[in-house]
Amino acid sequence: MAGEVVAVGTDVTNWKVGDRVCANFATGHLFGSPTHASIKTGLGGQTHGVLTEFRTFPENVQVLSDLTGAVMLICAALTAYNALNGPVPIKAGDHVLVLGTGGVSMLAVIPHNLERPLTSVHSHALQFAVAAGAVVIVTSSSDEKLKVAAKLGAKHVINYRTHPDWEQEVLKFTRGEGVDHVVEAVAHQYVQVGGGTLLKSIASSRPGGQIYLIGYVSQESNDAGSVVYGAIRNAVTLRGIQIGSVAQFVDMNRLISANPQVTRPSIDRVFPFEQAKEAYSYLASQAHVGKVVIKVTKD
Repeated sequence: MAGEVVAVGTDVTNWKVGDRVCANFATGHLFGSPTHASIKTGLGGQTHGVLTEFRTFPENVQVLSDLTGAVMLICAALTAYNALNGPVPIKAGDHVLVLGTGGVSMLAVIPHNLERPLTSVHSHALQFAVAAGAVVIVTSSSDEKLKVAAKLGAKHVINYRTHPDWEQEVLKFTRGEGVDHVVEAVAHQYVQVGGGTLLKSIASSRPGGQIYLIGYVSQESNDAGSVVYGAIRNAVTLRGIQIGSVAQFVDMNRLISANPQVTRPSIDRVFPFEQAKEAYSYLASQAHVGKVVIKVTKD
């Protein structure tokens, strides 16, 4: 949600009428790890969503100058930022593996001069990693989307259909060391050649590597014991991601402001409020190549 402040409470000191603001996805997640209480404040999940002209919010919102562009940062961008800037944050020179460029339920985000999309989380993870000075490796079944990934800054790309043992390619690119971070952001319908991706992600990681589980991971054809053994053998950390806190939202926007050309997302279409149903139908068609936005006011 992004909008303009039309009224403030008597105790509000950070904002005034006319400010352009954006609310965090989980309004109760202010900092640190999520809690049972903060998880229940997710917009459009456990609480009412934002498809409305007026809505009240807590004071913890972040000022953004572009109302339309701001809506693209609340969920997917913050999830990617949280993944790469958690207990073991990304740093310049790290190797980052981003799995896949497809997805069923994720929106697409690419810079305006690129022709085809990566999904939101993948695109932002790639862009944030490049902005941090990391070496990024991307997998996909589409050579066309791999070209997009290369334009976004990926140094190495792998077509997992022509290279079903893609973890071996990852190890080649890292001189046998493995990657520091793996973004496991693949939809649950997504099944790679030869089974699921998690064991391959573990095999692709360096000792002590970080693997981030976002959304539904791919269907695994291997038993849990194999996963546990692989995790222990490589001493990797499997970390589930619950979007992010207000503090991380603020930090992420500072990163985007400092690197606008590297991190800029894209909007495919903007629908008026009266065409909300058409907007959801268009989203379901998977024809979009950027974010789908619903504008609730004509101003």
